[in-house]
Amino acid sequence: MLDSNCLYVTDENGQEKKMIILFTFDSPDYGQQYVVFQDPNLEDGQVYASRYDSEGNLLPIESDEEWDMVEEVINTFVEDEENA
Repeated sequence: MLDSNCLYVTDENGQEKKMIILFTFDSPDYGQQYVVFQDPNLEDGQVYASRYDSEGNLLPIESDEEWDMVEEVINTFVEDEENA
């Protein structure tokens, strides 16, 4: 579920966790919306990504090609943040 600057995911133990949204983007090539997020309780800097629908439901990224595109967007975001 998406909120204004956070979302909630359920982990493998059935526990709901609050995540911080770093950014969202649309992909015209895939016709999908994506959200990139991070667990604020972890300091490892790991970033997660998922597709989401118009109701804010998270959906899995299904293909390697789609993951490659998402990783490219994330890398560009990180480079822009470092150069800011």
